[in-house]
Amino acid sequence: MRDSSQLLLRSLLADGIVTERDVKRAQEHAASASCSLLDSLVAIRAVTTRAMAISLAKTCEYPFVDLTNYDVELGHASRLPRAQAERLGVFPLFIVENVATVAMIDPLNLQAIDLVRQHLRMEVDPVVGDVEQVRSLIARAYNLGIGGEVSDAGQTGDRDLTTGEEPVVAATHQILVLGVQSGASDIHINPDEHELHLRYRVDGVLVKQQGPSKALHAGIVQRLKVMAKLDLTQTRKPQDGKFRIFHEGQPVDFRLSLVPTIHGENAVLRVQRPSVRITGLPDLQMPREIQHAYGDLIRQPHGIILVTGPTGSGKTTTLYAALAAVNSPDRNIITIEDPVELRLPMVRQIQVNAEIGLTFGTALRAILRQDPDVVLVGEIRDQETAKIALQAAMTGHLVLSTLHTNDSVGSISRLRDFDVPAFSINQGLLAALAQRLVRRVCEKCAGPDTPSPALLSSLGLRPEETAGLRRGAGCNACLNTGYRGRVGVFEMMRMTIDVQRCIEQNASLAEIREAAGRGGYRPMVADGIAKARRGMTTLEEVAKVNAVHLGDCGEAPLGIAA
Repeated sequence: MRDSSQLLLRSLLADGIVTERDVKRAQEHAASASCSLLDSLVAIRAVTTRAMAISLAKTCEYPFVDLTNYDVELGHASRLPRAQAERLGVFPLFIVENVATVAMIDPLNLQAIDLVRQHLRMEVDPVVGDVEQVRSLIARAYNLGIGGEVSDAGQTGDRDLTTGEEPVVAATHQILVLGVQSGASDIHINPDEHELHLRYRVDGVLVKQQGPSKALHAGIVQRLKVMAKLDLTQTRKPQDGKFRIFHEGQPVDFRLSLVPTIHGENAVLRVQRPSVRITGLPDLQMPREIQHAYGDLIRQPHGIILVTGPTGSGKTTTLYAALAAVNSPDRNIITIEDPVELRLPMVRQIQVNAEIGLTFGTALRAILRQDPDVVLVGEIRDQETAKIALQAAMTGHLVLSTLHTNDSVGSISRLRDFDVPAFSINQGLLAALAQRLVRRVCEKCAGPDTPSPALLSSLGLRPEETAGLRRGAGCNACLNTGYRGRVGVFEMMRMTIDVQRCIEQNASLAEIREAAGRGGYRPMVADGIAKARRGMTTLEEVAKVNAVHLGDCGEAPLGIAA
């Protein structure tokens, strides 16, 4: 055992982090697995790599750094050969005034410090890093091929950027894996004249990442074409395809779209996770009164419930939650979807296929002869589908579907656009639920928020109503955005007698909204403000929802205090 390992083991024992019994078990494991004693301590879960790094930092009196809290310049990979970085367990984090702060697995390895100093040609300031984090950082930096590889003489060369693996294959795989790990819904690979831009859409917002060099662009696109089984020789026409990879034992599907631009083919990948679990109604975090109402409505024997909102607002998740709640052996449930996003047990799911004439309308006509109790129509896109769906709702079927409208009241206008008669709307429609997704405050870097007076005024809030507001400062966990994840904000318009009377009289949306308000309707911005005051999101996110509402109905600020 090296001196540093012995020092670390004594420190772990002295601090009570591991026991003599743990050491004995680790020795037995090390003998059978042919690995080091310290690795065995981690393998038998007697200690974590993080705890070991902190203990080592204390012993050698160097600072410990949690690499998840830093936005490291991956381009520093060009300053150090990959072979040396991997063998020594080191990576340059920052360079300030000709001094490099270098993350090291073992800062007591003086030979490693000397070698790093020679390659960087500057002074080295060691810090202790978690071995797993350091190894992951090294793999990420060199697999993306940022800055090329460096020879042992310190010159840029064309050597393989991976260990026995083609650089393009490794870079492509790394882009996909990082997208999955960051929770991205889309991955954008955008060529420019001199640079290749890599961006991930996380929580609805594009976030720029350090990507590979422009020299790898053509190879990455070709690799994606191979994976999606597309025409490798075609570069001047758009192409679409799909493929699947496995990440941590779970399948992840990608839909690839390629479009030619003046600087090369632009690639966008939609990330789909078939293994994502179906959300239960409580997990949607609706306001309590809406959750109860929605739960009651989906158990009605007939009628139609509409979920409205723009693309990417979580409508499908809300519908799947409803199906999961009512799915039982005594109910025949059939869906028509484009595409089928999740497989549901006991549910007959139909994939729309326009090429063979299987549209929402034609499929809906067919499945009504299949004796369904509940029908889910992925989207009402045309007059035919709208009228058949309402007829089904009035003839003993519970129908769930979506519309693209700004709010729940707007669903009435949309149905009118499809020439659905007022009596069909009043007899068939149970309720319209509208929703948006707003970004969640990152829990790792959250702190108190003090919004501007103008923002408070725009939402009808007073300064004394700001208790509980939070904002993320930005950290590595949230890609320095201050947000991580999203949460829905909701509103529901139920078909009360007042609302039905307005529809019969062809009243304006403003009049329908006023009538709905008398029946308990509250605009979704009210839910947004309530969630902001509970520290879940920020008022800036809520203001985006309010702007859509005001633009749609032309009203003054809402003045709603949650």
